[in-house]
Amino acid sequence: MRAPRSLQARLALAVGLSVTVLWLAAASVTANRLGHEMEEVFDKDLEATAQRILPLALHDLRKRNDDDPGDDDEEDDDARHIERLDEREEPVTYVVRDLNGKILLQSRGSDGFQFPPFESVGFSETKTHRIYSDAARDGRITISVAEPLDHRAEVWRSMLLGLALPLLVVIPFSLGAIAFATRGGLRPIRKLKGALETRGVQDLSPLPDTGLPSELEPITGAVNQLLARLRQAFEAERNFAANAAHELRTPVAGAIAQAQRIQAETTDAIAAQRAIEIEATLKRLMRMSEKLMQLARAEGGRLRLEAPSDLRPILRLVAEDFARCGAGHRIEVSLPSGPVLSDLDPDAFGILCRNLIENALRHGPEDQPVIVSLDAAGELCVCNEGPALSPEIKGKLVQRFERGTTTAEGSGLGLAIVKAITERAGGHFSITSPIPGRDSGVRAAVQLPVSRAERA
Repeated sequence: MRAPRSLQARLALAVGLSVTVLWLAAASVTANRLGHEMEEVFDKDLEATAQRILPLALHDLRKRNDDDPGDDDEEDDDARHIERLDEREEPVTYVVRDLNGKILLQSRGSDGFQFPPFESVGFSETKTHRIYSDAARDGRITISVAEPLDHRAEVWRSMLLGLALPLLVVIPFSLGAIAFATRGGLRPIRKLKGALETRGVQDLSPLPDTGLPSELEPITGAVNQLLARLRQAFEAERNFAANAAHELRTPVAGAIAQAQRIQAETTDAIAAQRAIEIEATLKRLMRMSEKLMQLARAEGGRLRLEAPSDLRPILRLVAEDFARCGAGHRIEVSLPSGPVLSDLDPDAFGILCRNLIENALRHGPEDQPVIVSLDAAGELCVCNEGPALSPEIKGKLVQRFERGTTTAEGSGLGLAIVKAITERAGGHFSITSPIPGRDSGVRAAVQLPVSRAERA
């Protein structure tokens, strides 16, 4: 039998079994001790019975002899029986005899038992009876008192039953009390477990250490130290990416200006072509640095605000920005009539919208529109035409620097930025291909956090 994996079950089982074994051991010792005490009490009762009956028997015999001195030994046997005052059956029987073993007196009910001959004062035992024998001072008259062993066994069984019945009631209640106490004692552990299960993958805040048992304090302290080191490492990585991308913008912009100047001043066709290629490469580097800054912003910044704001104007501004760049004819925006309130940071939402729309424009056919919709429940959907994607490719698209099988230009960071913003904001990001109800196309959907009032 395998031990349970739950610490609470293990503690309850161990303590319950220990208490049960101790109860049974104590009951066994008590029963054994009571058995010896019971034997002593029964023996004392036999001895006391003999010592009470013997003087009475002597007195009765002397009175008979005084009243009828000519009485012979052929007296009827019924005269020697001592009648009981009631009809209740007494387990103890006795017999009074002389030195020759002749029965002088005997109790009613002793006819069925053959008393052994008197040998000495004290206790003796047969297969069926416990016997105590005593004698008068002159030694001429003896008495033997017998008690059936079955009577003692019956009393012993009754005593064991009276001892076992309380245990049968107490032990289950004890096990229940142990389980209840164990559950209450492990409440801080369950509270800590719940705090760990509910926190997101990006939450590196310290664990609360208030109210925890002293045995858990070293564990929570070590975990908090590890979280602090991870937080510092991630912060250093984000700062490096953001600072590097920011510092690259100025020299890259200057290099692009120089490449454009070469194109304008040179008369050599080969040099002009090389300047064009240099400009294109520098622009890709500029876009890459911008994406790295957005990724650092998505992973390191605070994405949830205290007050909610309407998301519709932000989506309109992003769509208008693409329209100014010449892509407005391909974008179809659908917005609800009422406000879509969310505590998501507006800048983060703008970055999210820009990357989704830019990705759809870049990888969809130029003669097909990109459908952008935002509903009242806070779901942002961007759909574009194109061949259906396999599950393997869909899984890779949200990874950094993954671009699938397309030949279009791109950094491979757009959807990774969307995924980072969505996860840190507590939303959900999914890619569906083909578009539901169609045989082709790609649908990127983001479920954004919206306020309770807006959900109602």
